[in-house]
Amino acid sequence: MQALVELIAGFIALLAAAVLSQFGVDIHAPQPAEREVHRVSDCPADKSAAFVADAGRDC
Repeated sequence: MQALVELIAGFIALLAAAVLSQFGVDIHAPQPAEREVHRVSDCPADKSAAFVADAGRDC
């Protein structure tokens, strides 16, 4: 008897999901995207300031 009740409840839930999907309702809302984390390192200090223009910008 319990299996019959669970079967009927599942069928009703399936029908409800089908009807709501026709109106654009989604019961599984999309999760917000996680933020990306970019780790950066500090550049080592230059020993001479004469060649600053030639120094690489990416360390």
